[in-house]
Amino acid sequence: MVNIKTLSSGSKGNAYLLEDEHSSLLLECGINFRNIQIATDFKASEIVGCLLTHEHKDHSKGLKDVLKNGIDVYASKGTIEAEKITHHRLKSIQARKQFNIGNWTILPFEVEHDAKEPFGYLIANGTEKVLFATDTYYVRFKFKGLTHIMIECNYSLDILNDNIESGRVSAILKRRLMKSHFSLENVIEFLKANDLSQLKEVHLLHLSDNNSDENLFKRKVQEVTGVPVYIA
Repeated sequence: MVNIKTLSSGSKGNAYLLEDEHSSLLLECGINFRNIQIATDFKASEIVGCLLTHEHKDHSKGLKDVLKNGIDVYASKGTIEAEKITHHRLKSIQARKQFNIGNWTILPFEVEHDAKEPFGYLIANGTEKVLFATDTYYVRFKFKGLTHIMIECNYSLDILNDNIESGRVSAILKRRLMKSHFSLENVIEFLKANDLSQLKEVHLLHLSDNNSDENLFKRKVQEVTGVPVYIA
């Protein structure tokens, strides 16, 4: 059974843990390693690897310390080049080429973000399948048999437009958000396009401080999926 633990989510830093009975898999390392140690009850040695989606610091701030503490980190060639770090534990992976880390089977896939070569991940453990997609405005692929979805839901277009009219958000920021982050409206379309027959839960990630509404987002996604929805 896979357990999802949010350590941090949002522009101040992102990090999540997937846990089974034997090990943990770290998703992102955008916080201090000390906080990762605390979250694992100082059992960071049970982390078998870290998946990094892209090079932006709210996702990779703790990269050097994660590597220093003996944890292999997996990322695209473009992400590694952007990080400008050379380390024997920093592993280059390719989109749509499956690999294994302990009990975890990982399939990286391309996403759409203003980074060099960003990835999302389909992560399988036994009969459970976890989709992890953050910092993207669109996912071009469809997935079958998902049991857990961890997906960015950064803003609502309606809220964003209201904030532009009131002067709280600039048109420049709106253009960047629409070309780099997942909106509630696009999340709902993505969910409707995929097989949700085995779905157990949804975790909404990376909500904007100004352009989101937790209660609205949770209600709308629950209406589409019929499963528990958690705000990270």
